[in-house]
Formats: sequence, C-alpha cells, structure tokens
Amino acid sequence: MQARKIEIIPSISIIDNKITRLKRGDFSLDQVYDESPVDLARKFQDHGITKLQLVDLDGTRNGKPTHYHMLEAIAGHTDLQVDFAGGLNTDGDVSKAFEYGAQSITAATLAVNNREEFASWIVSYGREKIALGADALSDTPEGRKVAIKGWQTDSKIDLFEHVEYFYTRSLKYLKTSDVSKDGILEGPSFQLYRDLIQKFPGIHLIASGGVHKIEDIERLRDLGVYGVVFGRAYYEGTIKLKDIERFLA
Repeated sequence: MQARKIEIIPSISIIDNKITRLKRGDFSLDQVYDESPVDLARKFQDHGITKLQLVDLDGTRNGKPTHYHMLEAIAGHTDLQVDFAGGLNTDGDVSKAFEYGAQSITAATLAVNNREEFASWIVSYGREKIALGADALSDTPEGRKVAIKGWQTDSKIDLFEHVEYFYTRSLKYLKTSDVSKDGILEGPSFQLYRDLIQKFPGIHLIASGGVHKIEDIERLRDLGVYGVVFGRAYYEGTIKLKDIERFLA
C-alpha cells in the first residue's frame, strides 16, 4: 500500500533582509542566520522541494509588506512555488505579491479584521491562490483563540468558528500553528490538527510550528495533514534535507 503523500514546505522568514526565526512569535527572541535567502531557496530546490513559504516579518509588524524585492529575487532565481505572507491587508498588496512572483498568498490579520474582504479574495483570485492563516495561541479548548498581527495580539475569536466562516465560503487551504509550539522544537500540536481535520473534512490543512524531527512529519502525514511547514528544525540541524527527500518522491 502506497504511503499517503504530504507536501513539504520550508519556511524563510525575513527581518531587515535577513533570515530570522522567532520563538513563540516573540520578536525579542529572534535568531538571525547568515545564509542568503536566495541561496537557501536554491538549496531547497536542489533537494527536490517545489514549494516555499516566504514570511515578511517586518510586514506582519507594520501592517504592510516590506520585502517584495526578496520575493522577486527568489521567484526569479528558482522554480519554487512561493507562498508569500506578512502584512497583506489590501487588494493592492495581494496584486503586487502576484506581480512579484508569488504563486499564492496567506493572510491572517485581514481575515479577522475584514472577513468579507478576505472571502472576496477567495472568489476573485481563486481558491488555489488564497490561503487562510489562522494560528492558535495555545492548544486547549479554552485557549484556541486566533492570534493576529504577527502573533502579537489575541483576537479573542475562537479558532474553529473563524475557520468555519471561510470553510463555508469555499476556503481550500488553511495554515495553522499553535503559537506556543512555534520555534521551540518540542513537537507539533497533533490534537489540534486532528480536531481541525475532523471538523472540516476536505480542508487542505498545512501544519506549522513545533516540527523538530522526521517522525513529526510522518505522524502528521498519517493524520491526513495536507502539508507541513518547517523552519528552525532545519536551521538547527534536527531535520536534514536528505532525510526529507523520501517524502518528495
């Protein structure tokens, strides 16, 4: 029996043109890496990876994308399908992202602040190009509230109610993190993803945050998760690119 396939999506997060990883979304707990974002993207492609998440962390804080030039450079020098996120709050922001080479975009804060606008993007740009970012502050029934503005703000909105609004309006792609797990290499919130898949059958769920070993990816795949985003695990060496090649066949 053939194993279930899962999309492998490395993440490059940018602050001041440098690759930067946060812990639990805390900008004071950032770590900067020396490697060029374009060189790293090429390395991912050389190992068979086809998709990349590019996060404009300056954009998440400022409410407007800052690093379109980095998107353009990666899209222009690789064949990767780039999903761009960070500060996308207007039609103009989204159009510009696609002009600079994004294959898709992920928006989070706008979907909370203006649900109708985000729902209209799903229709106008197409459900293959628009993903909902809906990240939970913690994986408890009481704490599954949506975090926005680069995880700096608690929206007080229930995660499942939020997702359901867009699920009934043709949402296809959902990227979810448990903020408390992000960047600390302690494993993903498996129960959160299991509950989301059960509640929203057919949703293409992309798990992000906490992945720190190959076994995490295997377990997420077996849960039926569509895709997995990893970042710090690669930078810290707990997941190596040669180890994930078997997921890419």
